[in-house]
Amino acid sequence: MKYMHPRPSSIVAALYTARDLNVDVAILHGPSGCSFKHARLLEEDGMRVLTTSLADNEFIFGGQKPLEDVLKYAEETFHPKRMAVVGTCVAMIIGEDLQAAIEGSGITTPTIAVDIHAGYIENIAGVISTLEAAAEAGWITEEELTRQRFMMQKANEVERLRGAASHPYIEASRGDLKHVAAQELIRLARSGAKGVAILNAKKETAYMFADELIALREACPDADITYIANLEQRGLPKTRGDAGRIAAEMKARGVPIELLGALDEYGANGDALGKRIQEIAPAFALIAGVPHAIAPEYTQGVECFSVTNGPRQVAPLREIGHRHVMVEIDLHPKTLGVREIVESEFGAVLRSIA
Repeated sequence: MKYMHPRPSSIVAALYTARDLNVDVAILHGPSGCSFKHARLLEEDGMRVLTTSLADNEFIFGGQKPLEDVLKYAEETFHPKRMAVVGTCVAMIIGEDLQAAIEGSGITTPTIAVDIHAGYIENIAGVISTLEAAAEAGWITEEELTRQRFMMQKANEVERLRGAASHPYIEASRGDLKHVAAQELIRLARSGAKGVAILNAKKETAYMFADELIALREACPDADITYIANLEQRGLPKTRGDAGRIAAEMKARGVPIELLGALDEYGANGDALGKRIQEIAPAFALIAGVPHAIAPEYTQGVECFSVTNGPRQVAPLREIGHRHVMVEIDLHPKTLGVREIVESEFGAVLRSIA
């Protein structure tokens, strides 16, 4: 299927995966404007992102020398423990040999080459290419690479079935008014109805999505609500660290969470969460992060309050029967570089009403 609304870039996905591998410096081998916004955002998360700033003359004559120079500069200036060279459309079209440049630069820092461009239909190509290079370098095990491939396949499947890749074009929407949904959620929680609150978030977005559950607990501490979070410690180094910090803070703030799934398992976690919902048999459910991972057959008869950060996820969630759908706008930039839970808009509204 051809998408007619913007979709994530495989180059950007490679950069984020490099960050999750604790890469200190990533070098984009291409024009200075390539992936500009995300490169800047990732620098706020502690990873330096440099560019070889290829110009029109290098498009013709090649850019191996500029890449070697940037590699040497990065090593001498930042003394990194790990580096990654990430390709771009330009580098791939002109046939740049990224590994040859790494070897020719004379650097001693462990460095991987990620041959990638933005021409893939799905951005998971950037994730897999980075992980394959990491496995070859001995940074992750073959077992973890196999696991990650499965996780990416499941995440991709969920997006195609019930997510932002389920239609050729989806109108962006800000979702429902948060104060209206918050009033109904608090009414149900205080009525004595049984509820479930689920965090099924993608990686660092959990630093804000977790706040939705904390706010509900603060607003309705005596309500009959089961709290579930995908904060088991599996996956790449940063992902494990984030899960541990978020789980510890949620518990410290009085949320009795039941752990189910890891932060990189958001796409594969749907059946396990769905079966748990059926066991609990709630009247209502608050689902924050990637609500569409849970198939609609598991939530039939449940009044669902969904919180996403994707304006193009609103319509698909309504299609599968979620009555209240809220969007946390600009969530991703607000959760880059943080190491503690960030207050959400919906959480703030819940607290103000309570």
